[in-house]
Amino acid sequence: MVKIRLQRVGKKKAPFYHVVVADSRSPRDGKIVEKIGTYDPMTDPATISLDIEKVEKWIKNGAKPTDTVKALIEKASK
Repeated sequence: MVKIRLQRVGKKKAPFYHVVVADSRSPRDGKIVEKIGTYDPMTDPATISLDIEKVEKWIKNGAKPTDTVKALIEKASK
């Protein structure tokens, strides 16, 4: 099963995330299929950058977004 989820890449106490498509069995920061956006919670307000076309394509092909990513997609599409 393929999931759309966050991959942490920031340093300690300064998180930064890539929104990625990955196999659900791979570890959080492991092998990915495709990077489709970024999320920076350290800015005020938080910066969300998503390729909405790719997100829709992956969801249409059966990828399931995690709860956090689902909320980010809703915020980014407004």
